[in-house]
This record gives sequence, C-alpha cells and structure tokens, in this order.
Amino acid sequence: MSAVERRAQLIDVARGLFAERGYDGTSVEEVAARAGVSKPVVYEHFGGKEGLYAVVVDREMTRLLAGVTEALQSAGHPRTVLERAALALLDYVETSTDGFRILVRDSPVAQSTGTFASLLSDATGQVEHILAEQFEARRLDASFAPMYAQMLVGMVALTSQWWLDARHPDKQTVAAHLVNLAWNGLSSLETTPALRLDQSSDDG
Repeated sequence: MSAVERRAQLIDVARGLFAERGYDGTSVEEVAARAGVSKPVVYEHFGGKEGLYAVVVDREMTRLLAGVTEALQSAGHPRTVLERAALALLDYVETSTDGFRILVRDSPVAQSTGTFASLLSDATGQVEHILAEQFEARRLDASFAPMYAQMLVGMVALTSQWWLDARHPDKQTVAAHLVNLAWNGLSSLETTPALRLDQSSDDG
C-alpha cells in the first residue's frame, strides 16, 4: 500500500470502530490490529487517537455540511428548500450511518474537531434568514426568527437521530411529515401568541 492508500484505510477502519464503540471505547491498538499494521504506523500518520478521530470527524462534517448547505442555499419556494434540507440530512443518515453515529456522540475532543452541534448552528443561521423574510412578508415580528430557527432545526435534528435506528417509515415519508408539521405550523402562526394555562378545559 502507498502512504495515501494506507492513510485512507486507517481512516475507514477507525470510522467503523468509533461508530461501534465510541471514542473512549476505541484504542490505537484495535485500529492497528484491524488494519493489519503495527501501532507505530497509526502514530506516524495521525500522531495518536485524538488526531485520527479529528480527521474522521472533519471528513464527516464536511460531507454532511456540504449537502445541507447546498439544500438551504438552493433556489425555490421556502417550503421546497425546507424539504430539500430535511432530505439532505436523512440522506446522510441513510448512506453514512457510521459517520452520523460518530457526529452525534459526545467525545473529549469534540471541541477541537467540530461537532454535530456546530453544524446545526451553521444550519440555524441559514434558516434564520429564510424565516426572517417570511416573517416580514406576513407582518410578523422578525425579531423572533432566530428563536423559530432554533426550534425548526432542532426538530429536524432530533427526528434524524430517532430515524437513525428506527428506519421506518422511509426517509421521504419522514421528510414529508416533518415539513407538514413545520410548514403548516409556520403558516398558521399567531401574531401575538400567549399561553392558555389559565383557561378552563372547556375553552378547547
């Protein structure tokens, strides 16, 4: 194997182990053994487990962010953009299950490698701009757009984590129901929402 091929092999092996056992449960010894090399080879390429983990996470983050960003920046009706973004995330869950398991896990080196949370933060910023335009067009208070963006992205993200193991219904159906709840909820927003805790149950 060339150095490039060996590095790619080690990344793939580590990706599987990190997804299966987590950061703490994976050792350099296991990576080396599964790749059929000695420990020094792993250290030579990555400097240790933390360096290897950072490379794996960075590769997955780049791939997922590219898909979601492309969807959010695409032209079309806001509902269509939301559909594309939800499908982009579910597509990644389906085709890169190991990668998604790694991204949604906490790890001691998450702060230095980037996390699923940082990706969601990027996505929330883009959704915020879309919602602000919709709020202004409907004469709603656009200052609440950042909060609604958090709610919307959080809903999609948590549903994706649930679907990681559930895998039923299919991703198109999940995306359709996500958008149904999100879009129809946004379409019927009250101008000045208020809690109704003090109303009797007879008030509906």
